[in-house]
Amino acid sequence: MRISDPIGEAILDYAENRQANDIIVSSELCEDDLIPLEVLFRTRKEMPELELKALELCRGDVLDVGAGAGIHCLELQKKGLNVFAIEASLGATEHLRNCNIPVEHVLFENFAPNTKYDTILMLMNGIGIAGTLGQLKATLLHAKTLLKPGGQLICDSSDIRYLYEDDDGALWMNLNAEYYGNFRFQMHYKKTSGPWFDWLYIDYDSLHIIANKVGFSCKKVSEQDHHFLAQLSIN
Repeated sequence: MRISDPIGEAILDYAENRQANDIIVSSELCEDDLIPLEVLFRTRKEMPELELKALELCRGDVLDVGAGAGIHCLELQKKGLNVFAIEASLGATEHLRNCNIPVEHVLFENFAPNTKYDTILMLMNGIGIAGTLGQLKATLLHAKTLLKPGGQLICDSSDIRYLYEDDDGALWMNLNAEYYGNFRFQMHYKKTSGPWFDWLYIDYDSLHIIANKVGFSCKKVSEQDHHFLAQLSIN
């Protein structure tokens, strides 16, 4: 059965005709949000400093996890780096191939290449593919198997604790929930709706603790508001 692929359809549409229809993101906890398609095709000049810093840290053979429209792959190729992408979206995979970016259509947890990488890049909260806090350890362990000795994982995320603060700074949370950064989302584009999926927003301290447990050293490279960039290196 063909899985609905709203983000892939959106990327292919925009690449072909540059029509700026938005992707709508539904959440069980928040109001619907919009992803303007232009954001997925932003140029280097339109990238924030945190993103540019992440690209600057990349070295050697790079694996871009969840490459989307390929903007980071293209920038890294310009630097002369060898880049390989993986994508869960079939439409995005097709677009990446159209851009001459080596890519495999596969989920991260099922990716089993014959080679290893110096850098794994997970931008746009790419570490969120873990799904939940409880699954983050397994995600990092798998990432570690894909890295060469001395390899690194570059990722960004946001501490969304502020979403649960009232005007006085007091917290309101579901005490029965595993972690306040565990979210479920559904994407919509035109008449296409994808399946609901788990997505993790991790605070830096929790990432640091779990990364250390699986054999990574973890450093916060930069931070802006609630958003941070982290560099995890094999000890």
